[in-house]
Amino acid sequence: MSFVNLVSGGLDSTLVGVMAKESQIDHFPLFIDYGQRAAVKEWATCQIVHRQLGLPEPTRMDLSGFGRLITSGLTCESLDIKDDAFTPGRNLMFLLMGSSYAYQVGANSVAIGLLAEQFSLFPDQRFPFIGQAEQAISEAMGRSIKVLTPLIDFGKADVVQLATEKGISGTYSCHTGETQPCGCCIACLEFKFN
Repeated sequence: MSFVNLVSGGLDSTLVGVMAKESQIDHFPLFIDYGQRAAVKEWATCQIVHRQLGLPEPTRMDLSGFGRLITSGLTCESLDIKDDAFTPGRNLMFLLMGSSYAYQVGANSVAIGLLAEQFSLFPDQRFPFIGQAEQAISEAMGRSIKVLTPLIDFGKADVVQLATEKGISGTYSCHTGETQPCGCCIACLEFKFN
């Protein structure tokens, strides 16, 4: 088994990479620049963290034109970072690009760091979407490409605890891309679980 790991420099995708390394599973980290406000900070963090943890070097795919046309709080500073966070088609694009890359490198799966469904805010973070996306991608590729959700039974508190146990630090999860996390975006608010 091998898979493409959709990475962002954040805690969830980094944990997936560390778990794969510990299990000696071949994985290919893929960072997608979809025009998100945090792209520069995420990419820099992703490279540093992967190097520090001995993970494979991530590959960067430039789809920044997506965010220029499909605007949301994640791609456009004039929109609210939290209230306008839904970016239509984002996770489907991630899975399609990750699966295309998997096809290219000979991997049979793509992993996305979605958490337990009770924490899902958007339709493209839920089980029905995952199953239908996997089916459509397999049809489009002409062979089975599995969509893996290795953290789907986890809440953010679980992820933080496991990542701490595994010595993961230095990740970045804020949607603004600023050096100091804003504390207001959905990614930052996920860490307020106490």
